[in-house]
Amino acid sequence: MQRKIFALLLVLALLAAACGAPATAPGGASEGKITLRLWSHQNPSFIQANEAVIARFMEANPDIEVKYEQFEYDQFIQALQTSMQAGTEADVIEMFGTWVCSYARGGRLAETPLDVISYAEAQELFFEAPLNGYYCDGKLYGLPNEFNLEVGGALVNPALFEGKGVPYPPVWDTMDTLREQASRLSEFDGDTMVRAGFHFIGGDGLPFLLLEGILEQGGSYFAEDGKHFTFDTPEAIATIQLLMDMVQKDKLVDPVLFNGESNPPYDGFFAGVVAASFIGSWAAGQGLVNYPDFKFDYVNTPVLFGSERRYAADSGWGKVVSANSKHQEAAWKLVRFMTVEQENAITFNGVTGTIPALKALVENPQPVLEKAPWIEPTFKLLPYGHYIGDLTDRDKLFYEIIYPAILQALQGSMTAEQAAQTIHVQANEMVDAAQ
Repeated sequence: MQRKIFALLLVLALLAAACGAPATAPGGASEGKITLRLWSHQNPSFIQANEAVIARFMEANPDIEVKYEQFEYDQFIQALQTSMQAGTEADVIEMFGTWVCSYARGGRLAETPLDVISYAEAQELFFEAPLNGYYCDGKLYGLPNEFNLEVGGALVNPALFEGKGVPYPPVWDTMDTLREQASRLSEFDGDTMVRAGFHFIGGDGLPFLLLEGILEQGGSYFAEDGKHFTFDTPEAIATIQLLMDMVQKDKLVDPVLFNGESNPPYDGFFAGVVAASFIGSWAAGQGLVNYPDFKFDYVNTPVLFGSERRYAADSGWGKVVSANSKHQEAAWKLVRFMTVEQENAITFNGVTGTIPALKALVENPQPVLEKAPWIEPTFKLLPYGHYIGDLTDRDKLFYEIIYPAILQALQGSMTAEQAAQTIHVQANEMVDAAQ
């Protein structure tokens, strides 16, 4: 309750300050400078990267001052929702790409001017998955900084592999190989699992595995209208059954003791109770900061079905411009500077440890890899990612519908068919409620 009250007071203070400020530049800047406000969430590495690029921008553009403000994640979301209704948000906003279209369709975001960059030009520069989160109804509304990838990789603990005589570094060319080796890494005290061989049961992990399995079998999770879902399909059922077999037959992980709430993949791994954790490469960067003495690697995992990887990816963090900004030209100059210019993109991806959205940084990777070498295993996966699409409410679909249904199946209280049907019904109820 105290947190909610604090967040409300913060938003009210923010609105009051914004409403009291003049709309034009001379009142908010010294010596006739244009003043731009930029908002982001409070991620230390993101702040460090943004501050470095902003300083570079202001040096190159002495007539523009950038005031950079950050908010704790939950408060950031509240501030966006409240301020955009009132028209008091910052000029430039660091926004998660999968959120962009909902704000754009509400008239809150400015369309990217063609003299800044066209969608066709952006397609040449950026990977499809991160870019297309910013492309809504045939219009471009900003540019990405990162490729948000949650599939295709795992944290691995070399000491635990070597202690069990399991080949290291692992070469998991097929799921059969992964399952056989990971089962040897699980440890028990009687019937109680004390170490998971391969932990994949997370709030992001299960949904992304479900979508990947559907796509790799040639299916689709969208209905023909592009809004509703088809989760009661043979492809979805087969994917859920595969995950159930990894738990119930192979004993790779105990879904009661290891899940998104108890020993989640990141925390469990760095607590030493997980030998390998299926998780995005961001976890490696975060682990190096939080656990500098912990010896680990980040390696590729195999496709779930067939031989060709196909997966859905969120559109990651990037920059957009408010439709209410009085300084559109300057704001878009800042957005392009922070996303398209390679030197600045290297700074952002290198400092944050995120995967580049720019193709050129993967084609010539050394400058980024010098700063963030753990992201290299992801590079071979990037061309095969497709934007996840308009999920109506991504977080609700992932965390309140897909994750709990599959978790129940893994724990034995649902069949694969029942879990798929539950997801199908609840996901479509969500869409209907939003229309």
